[in-house]
Amino acid sequence: MIRILECTEPLQIGGMLNREGENAPNVDAAVAEIIATVRKGGDEALRDYTRRFDGAALSALEVTPSEWEAAVRQVDDAFLAILERAKGNIIAFHEKQRRTGFIMAEQPGVVLGQKIIPLDRVGIYVPGGTASYPSTVLMDAIPAKIAGVGEIVMVTPPGKDGSIDPAILAAAKVAGVDRIFKLGGAQAVAALAYGTESVPRVDKIVGPGNLYVATAKRMVYGQVDIDMIAGPSEILVIADETANPRHVAIDMLSQAEHDRLAASFLVTTDKELAGQVQQEIARLLPTLSRSEIATHSIETNGAVVVTDTLQHAVEISNQIAPEHLEVCTDDPFALLPAICHAGSIFLGKYAPEALGDYFAGPNHTLPTSGTARFSSPLSVDDYIKKSSYIYYDKAALEAVYRDVDTFARREGLTAHAESVSSRFREE
Repeated sequence: MIRILECTEPLQIGGMLNREGENAPNVDAAVAEIIATVRKGGDEALRDYTRRFDGAALSALEVTPSEWEAAVRQVDDAFLAILERAKGNIIAFHEKQRRTGFIMAEQPGVVLGQKIIPLDRVGIYVPGGTASYPSTVLMDAIPAKIAGVGEIVMVTPPGKDGSIDPAILAAAKVAGVDRIFKLGGAQAVAALAYGTESVPRVDKIVGPGNLYVATAKRMVYGQVDIDMIAGPSEILVIADETANPRHVAIDMLSQAEHDRLAASFLVTTDKELAGQVQQEIARLLPTLSRSEIATHSIETNGAVVVTDTLQHAVEISNQIAPEHLEVCTDDPFALLPAICHAGSIFLGKYAPEALGDYFAGPNHTLPTSGTARFSSPLSVDDYIKKSSYIYYDKAALEAVYRDVDTFARREGLTAHAESVSSRFREE
């Protein structure tokens, strides 16, 4: 049974947050060993880990073009059409995120500017195991294509027969992925970060994964860039007395079924609604295909919080900084200006979180574990880098070189100072 708490002061909720994550022993040591082994052993180490962890004996690590095409033909036309419509929505939203460089030439003899450069090659990690996520393929690959990334390399764990879910391969085809490798876990991250005989080294790794994947991403950061360290999924629903308790309950369960560590919160001003949602959750849990996972999540990491005003509800939400925030109130746009910390915000009673997971267009790779306080959803910006450039002609430098000289000497850097002053002293 999900717990109900009463809270009129936002700071009282701190004890209900359980964000310690998984406490598997010696994960860092195990992941460090995997990374070192892959760096040394290359493809053979990858095959060995795939046998051990995925139960698949692979001769070739990469999905061949014929294998890829055959898998796509297995996917029904109706689902392919849905993938295409989702792609259109994702493109339309992410096209708005395109950056352009700029140039400044406002001072005589001075040109300053910034240029936008797409990354050469990125790696996308798509989880396998307990579920298949073609939506992750679309959300991670399409912004990379829009950014102009040179090559998109995808890794995803194979089944015991060495195959990849055809829906995953179909999504990869729709999204424009260039190469796919049958690899999962920390070993896949190591291969992308350092390269092997078959797997090319990438510049950035994006995509969610389990604790071992997240730990590996953390460890290879610096060798490559990463998007974020993703934790378990979260949802927070702000609701008033006009909300439908069944809709609220099933929206909370939509995240609880992801993971035993997922967190689902309701913050409401209506005590009667709180009780109704509690009852609906209890009624719906046994009907779910992943009932055991959702039950553990709800009972361990779920909570219904009753507060006195919607303003307090928003303050509580901002303190939690949820990955997904639903605002199921009569006037959701009235609360939007006060919402400061959330990965993605779903406004109104007909914008369930699942709409964002699959179809609406904004990205579903989002900051978790309260990191929405300082980080953002995956976007086109994640696949670019910026270089600045400076041009001064002789007259422009002559006008300012004494300032630069003085500044450099104040920092004790005489070579810096001489690098500007000597250009004029020699004359």
